[in-house]
This record gives sequence, structure tokens and C-alpha cells, in this order.
Amino acid sequence: MNNKIEEKGIHQLYRDDAELADELIWDRKVDPASRRGFLRNSGLLAMSAALGASIPFADKMPGGLIPAALANTDQPFKIAGKDQGLVVLNDRPLSVETPPHLLDDLITPADKIFIRNNGVPPVSVDPATWVLNIGGESVESNVQFSLDQLKKEFKQYTYQLTIECAGNGRHEFNPPAKGTQWTTGAIASPEWTGIRLRDVLKKVGIKDDAVYVGFYGRDTHLSGNPDRVPISRGIPMHKALEKKTLIAWAVNGEDIPLMNGYPLRLVCGGWPASTSGKWLEKIVVRNKIHDGEKMQGYSYKVPCNPVAPGTKVLEKEMCIIESMPVKSLITFPQSGLLIKLGHQLLVRGHAWAGDLKVSAMEVSIDFGVTWQPGILQQPKNRLAWQHWSAKCDFPEKGYYEVWARAKDSSGNKQPMVIPGWNPKGYLNNACHRIAVKVI
Repeated sequence: MNNKIEEKGIHQLYRDDAELADELIWDRKVDPASRRGFLRNSGLLAMSAALGASIPFADKMPGGLIPAALANTDQPFKIAGKDQGLVVLNDRPLSVETPPHLLDDLITPADKIFIRNNGVPPVSVDPATWVLNIGGESVESNVQFSLDQLKKEFKQYTYQLTIECAGNGRHEFNPPAKGTQWTTGAIASPEWTGIRLRDVLKKVGIKDDAVYVGFYGRDTHLSGNPDRVPISRGIPMHKALEKKTLIAWAVNGEDIPLMNGYPLRLVCGGWPASTSGKWLEKIVVRNKIHDGEKMQGYSYKVPCNPVAPGTKVLEKEMCIIESMPVKSLITFPQSGLLIKLGHQLLVRGHAWAGDLKVSAMEVSIDFGVTWQPGILQQPKNRLAWQHWSAKCDFPEKGYYEVWARAKDSSGNKQPMVIPGWNPKGYLNNACHRIAVKVI
């Protein structure tokens, strides 16, 4: 939803008070460097002064929690083909996230899909000469397909598939984890068009010893060394052979944007977005776990068993991340809402659960002490996110936070605080929250 549409939606929500609608967002300009540890030297009075309001449920606020109003900042930028409200976190390699309120669309527009690069994208791409090579120890024969052949020789499918960076939410871990300091915006759920990876592998022929599928893209290493690749991830055969694992060339009916993998990429919905290889030009079927770049060491792995924060974990005690955990996002209204006492607040957003399905949504206005159910819609198809909504009533004036919590089909719920610490800061699925001041 663009800013004009969102603004119109807010005015409709508060059509009884046009004046109030014009002053929806209060001051949210906070130095990002001061966000971590704000509460260390500040008590309740200092917090209330900073927020400009009392905190009715202050006694229920978890210790050390930074109010959402102080934890969110907007840093707009400009990049070709992308919404100007997206936020650049790194420029070498390029990492760009989408603020929650820009993810309000039911299907993520191409210009709002986050960017996570590991190397340098190809400068020049000619789809007419693009070739996909299939090889590896566990294929019957090495085969090469042009992009035109892929489109003509295989049945095409369109699915809404959710991809999320495994490090989404990394900035909240303490002790801090190295890597791109994603907040909440490394998530997207657009419609992808392509062919099933399983159909291509079936035509090529897979040997009985096949264990894993690895991929290589045309992006180059930041060092400029042609003998090094920036990333070569992989997936086990059961995921590769899933019906909704695609080799895709279009998003929302148009060419995939260059920064998101044009002209060809893998899309493995529900798994870390790193497994959805961009600028795809080679697939290898392996008789062992793929050993490409960022399949070794600590990349995209978490401790097999829980560890205390700051623990040094041996590589042999780390397990590869597969299905992503249950998670949700509040996409409307934008954090920092000003509302008049007596007005009911409609909130909405999306929820997803990796390979699983979301079974329930809840919201809280008292820092997670009590929860009320939300209305949850069914996904458009398996591995698409699900839309939800809820209505909130506030008992008195002051500062509030609306928290959202999803439950998946196996009964797992989002934690209210940061989940199990891990060295790389992966899989943060803590409840998303927005700030609301009632006047």
C-alpha cells in the first residue's frame, strides 16, 4: 500500500475526527545508536517523559524492554525500481529492508521486496542468451537449458510464496550478533511464476544416491576474485522435489527486478531466503550435503541445542536452518499512532510459519499479560503468508503497545521476548509491536 492509500485508509478509520487523523504520528526521531540500552540509565519517569505520556501497563512491561516508539526509526532512500521508503542497511553488499507499514499489501509489490545480496550482481543480463546448467554427481547426464526452452518445455505455475532472510530481526539479539542488522523488513510474499524444480530434475534424471541440490548464480565475489563465489547454498531433496519449489522468472506477472534475481532464480518458500538463489545459472544434484560457499562454518546454522547468550559453540554442534519459525507482522497502522480515547483501533498484518500453516492470531495491549483473538484468513496457497486483523480498545489515556502473536499448526507460538540466542543472530521470531498513544 502506498503512502497516499495508507493515509486515506487512516482518515477513513478516523472519519469521525478529521483533525485527529491529520496528526496521527507523533515524533519518532530517535538516534538509532541510542536504541540498545536506553533503559539502562532510565526509569519509568524518564520513559514516560520521553514518550510524552503515562504508561498504563508499566508494571507489566518486561524488564529492559525499549518502548516500540523509541525503537523504530525511518531512514528513506532512493534506489532504482524500489519504493523510496525502503531502508538501506548495507551498500557492499547491498542489503535493503522494507518498513512494516510498507508491507501492508496482500501480495508484496515488486518495488517493496527486500534486497539481500552477498556479492556483486551481474551488470549486464541478456535473457536471450541466458543458460541454466544442470549437473552434479547424482544426475544421469549434464544438461543445458536456455531460458526460452525452460518456458516452452515445462508446465508453468504461479504461486504466492513467502521468503524471509534467516537474519531478519538480528538487531535485537544481545550479545549482538555480527551481520546485517535487520529489524523486521527482510520479508516478502509476492506471486512467483516459473516451473517446478522437480519437473526439470525428473527430465534430467536423478540417481538413487541423490541427497542435496546446490545452486550457483552469476553474481561475483566482493573481492573481485573470479575463482571465488559469494554464495552457493543448497536444499535437501525433499524440499527440491516439493511442488511449490520453483525456478522462477517473473514476480507478480512481470520480470523479476534485477536486484531480486533477474532473469532467473530459485524460490523455496518457507525456508531462509538464501536458499532461493538469484541470477541462477547452475544447479548441481549432490550425493552429499552441498558444500558450497555459506554451507560451511556457521553460516545459516543455529546451535542444535539451546545455549546461554554469548556461548562459544563448536561448528559440529551447529545445525543447518531449514523451515523458518512462526512469525507475524503488524502492517497497519504505522508505529507511533496518536488516537483519541474512546476510538476503537483496527490493526492488521500478516503471519507465516515456514513449511507449516498459521492456526491462530492474538494481540495484546498490556505487554503480553492478556491476549485477545484476532481474525485469521486462510493462505492463498501453501507457503503464502496469511492476513489477520483485530480490534483494540484502550481503557484510559497514555502510552500503549499493541503486540501480535501467531501460533502455527504444530502448536508453536511466537515468544514475547527474543528467542534462543545464537552466534549469528538467526531466527528472531519475537512478537512484533507498535506504539500507540491515547489522548
